[in-house]
Amino acid sequence: MNQNIFVMDHPLIQHKISILRKTTTGTNEFRKLVDEIAMLMGYEALRDLQVENVEITTPIETCQSPMLSGKKLAVVPILRAGLGMVGGILSLVPSAKVGHIGLYRDEVTHEPHEYYCKLPESIDEREIVVVDPMLATGGSAVSAIDFIKQRGGKNIKFMCIIAAPEGLKRLADAHPDIQIYCGHLDRCLNENAYICPGLGDAGDRIFGTK
Repeated sequence: MNQNIFVMDHPLIQHKISILRKTTTGTNEFRKLVDEIAMLMGYEALRDLQVENVEITTPIETCQSPMLSGKKLAVVPILRAGLGMVGGILSLVPSAKVGHIGLYRDEVTHEPHEYYCKLPESIDEREIVVVDPMLATGGSAVSAIDFIKQRGGKNIKFMCIIAAPEGLKRLADAHPDIQIYCGHLDRCLNENAYICPGLGDAGDRIFGTK
């Protein structure tokens, strides 16, 4: 597998994804699980954040101690389902800035169309984490990262909870320079471009809509 693709194998992530899949998991529990999974995955995905030693004073003495350095993190959810993963990342890095990319999928071609893009300032200097629970065809993820690169973003990671092999390959082929973090790699896409076994429509399940 591509060295920039990381499929999570942590038991807690796998356990929570299994509950997420169930038809009996209601909106409130689903929303909490997405948040928790994003936090667990973020812990792993952010292990290479840059730090620098700064002088701090403990109750005992003054010392040099590592803290995050440079421009802070930018979290960019792909609307609307990606919003469900933002809180988990912010719980790890509360100072992170949040951008938004709005895409809708053509029901016939399954290709994405942009309707909104707002990114934090100095995006070219930030570590950027693009989040979307589902990586199905890969079209939305590829387009979102295209938009970010067009606006100067360079240091980009993508995080999803569930991916289809087709979408994972498309994203990795289109953007071989980014790191891709995936909670679970599922079997395939069906004729309607839904991930199998998947968990249905993540946006509808997060927000309680049909």
